Amino acid sequence: MFEPGHLHRANPVATPDQSAFSIDLYYEVRQDPVEGPMLHMRLVGDVAGKAFEEQFELHRDTAFNFASVASRLALKHGMPANFSLIMRGHQEYDQMFADIRTKLGSHTGDTVDLDHLEKDGL
Repeated sequence: MFEPGHLHRANPVATPDQSAFSIDLYYEVRQDPVEGPMLHMRLVGDVAGKAFEEQFELHRDTAFNFASVASRLALKHGMPANFSLIMRGHQEYDQMFADIRTKLGSHTGDTVDLDHLEKDGL
């Protein structure tokens, strides 16, 4: 389920191939006095009965990598490697991506500062 600023994914019943989980990804744009606009994300959830919370920020020009970072963090907390947190509902991913681009004011062809890739751990 997607709504601007929030994506929810859940599988309430465990199967032999996949653990039960419920994960929420919240996001907003914050203005950093030095770095400028930053995409702040908070990943909160439960995988196989184990609760977790993670937060991260990405620069405006590297925010397009949010799905990779969120999926890596979900994997760290027990999400199966063959499950994509974001890409399962591709239409919702597209809506989320468009919402983030709008909130950041980013456009196709914007330059990327390679130092931001390193700072953001990408």
